[in-house]
Amino acid sequence: MKRRYFMKSALAGGSAMSMVGLSACQISEKAEDSGTQPADFAWNEIDIEQLQQKMADGELTAVSLCQQYLDRIDVVDPILNSVIELNPDALKIAAQLDRERQEGQLRGPLHGIPILIKDNIDTGDQMMTTAGSLALMGSSAPDDAFVVRKLRKAGAVLLGKTNLSEWANIRSTRSSSGWSARGGQVHNPYCLDRSPCGSSSGTGAAVSANLSVIGIGTETDGSIVCPSGINGLVGIKPTVGLWSRDGIIPISHSQDTAGPMARTVKDAALLLGALAEFDANDTPTNLSKGKVYSDYTQFLDRDGLKGARIGVASNFFGFHSEVDKLMEKAIEDMKNAGAEMIADLTIEGRNEWGQAEWTVLITELKADLNSYLASRTDIKVKTLAEIIQFNKANADKEMPWFDQEIFEEADKTTGLDDPGYLEALKTSKSKSREGIDKLMDEHRLDALIAPTNSPSWPIDLVNGDHFIGGSSDAAAVSGYPNVTVPAGYVHGLPVGISFFGRAWSEPVLLKIAYAYEQVTQHRKAPGFKNTMA
Repeated sequence: MKRRYFMKSALAGGSAMSMVGLSACQISEKAEDSGTQPADFAWNEIDIEQLQQKMADGELTAVSLCQQYLDRIDVVDPILNSVIELNPDALKIAAQLDRERQEGQLRGPLHGIPILIKDNIDTGDQMMTTAGSLALMGSSAPDDAFVVRKLRKAGAVLLGKTNLSEWANIRSTRSSSGWSARGGQVHNPYCLDRSPCGSSSGTGAAVSANLSVIGIGTETDGSIVCPSGINGLVGIKPTVGLWSRDGIIPISHSQDTAGPMARTVKDAALLLGALAEFDANDTPTNLSKGKVYSDYTQFLDRDGLKGARIGVASNFFGFHSEVDKLMEKAIEDMKNAGAEMIADLTIEGRNEWGQAEWTVLITELKADLNSYLASRTDIKVKTLAEIIQFNKANADKEMPWFDQEIFEEADKTTGLDDPGYLEALKTSKSKSREGIDKLMDEHRLDALIAPTNSPSWPIDLVNGDHFIGGSSDAAAVSGYPNVTVPAGYVHGLPVGISFFGRAWSEPVLLKIAYAYEQVTQHRKAPGFKNTMA
């Protein structure tokens, strides 16, 4: 979760491993010894369709592909700290998928495709699920999260888990995105001393750096779209309920969702459909019946901007002049592709839902996290209060840079029956949804656009993130979908553009986002600069 903006408004991501994160701005010794540059890779920027064709032609196997990605992680990730743990079963899984392919049994478009997932998503295997915290080290989840079961069924090869802002960045207002006590600090592959944003920092950096084909992040407010935008990726924050949250370490049942992070809209759409399904263990998925699809690529249209009515949500602009210039160019590009752009629109109610969101998040954090921890049978901590005490007892490793004041505030909340929480929940949902729906109704819009992120800021473990602007909160608080696509660069640092709209409007948003991507083609592989200077 990326929360620097709204948390500051509402309040007026040590150990030896973390020191590895601090020193990771130089090219790894393995890369130097091999003569390999981090930007070099046989399958750099390759997509799912191309890989499937190579496997069908016999040029590749799932095992050889998996091994090449594992080798790349071994050489490149020491400078990124993006992968927190590798799957010891990855090659065995790939071998089984190769046998199935030889027998003519293909599970679908993800068959044999390597993927990395965030370390707050349960896997019932040899890997741990820790949210980057030492408090959960040494334990494995009892079973797979629903989306992981879907991944395995679809034939994806789970390479490992990615580092993240610890506890999905809900511990402190002064955290550094991408830092966890378990994994250290994640680095941005475009410039290694810059932030990868968070909390899905590791997934963003790894997929952008071509350490896997695709990845999964999670978002409460901004944690998919910000690290996607800032690492030059496509990210989809689905409508809450389109993907199950069962088996994902929670912050907020009213806002949490996992979602795809990829280098192309098509790859993100493939992953989106593969994991979309009703789950009896996650109530919001009941709302998705009849509104989700197993294949979202059917909606992708190179001419999807023709005749589209797109609103410019101007109250999310103005935080950075160079970002505004990129957005002006994006608007012009969409006009030239046939879209009708409706300028200077304001989504009403942002201040009201922003204040209410804070109460919702800290209340649901305690209730939801305690419920999740109770389901983990082999861990040391069973409540938020026990996590707080663990962190105090291990402060030299867990809190060398920032504290846990959000945890402490959340632990003081009195539960989901509290009248103040119930009123805040009502306000946050009604105001955010009314703001979007009203604007789209009045102007007959297909989508709204806004800048996803500012250019990446320098990593600052002492002071925390220097986040200056974005637009994630409208879709996050409402529970509506949001798709970010690369929109260009400011001094070589990626900036994304967000397409968002009504609940369950993923087909329309993907159609428009894909057409914009095809017209502009802004995505380019990172160069692994040490610094901007």
